[in-house]
Amino acid sequence: MADTIRLDKFLWFVRLAKTRSFAQEVAEARHLRIDGRVIEKAAACVRVGNTLTFPLHGRVRVIRVLALPVRRGPAPEAQACYADLTENVSQQAPGD
Repeated sequence: MADTIRLDKFLWFVRLAKTRSFAQEVAEARHLRIDGRVIEKAAACVRVGNTLTFPLHGRVRVIRVLALPVRRGPAPEAQACYADLTENVSQQAPGD
């Protein structure tokens, strides 16, 4: 198994993007960050431990990569590949 995966494939495999082309559009529109770095290419590498920040369905999502998927499997399999940190961010009071 490889230790990296393309950003667009990761988003599609873990079902955060409905299509791979949509994942490519998000990355190339500079709406996504990996560990705080703005991403311009869908071919950016994602590794275990990376933190991804991106807008999705009217809110900002923050996820930590826990595993690299090898396929676009069922939702429970996909969700096991990342930890959703979004709730933690939204519950913090300003200035924390």
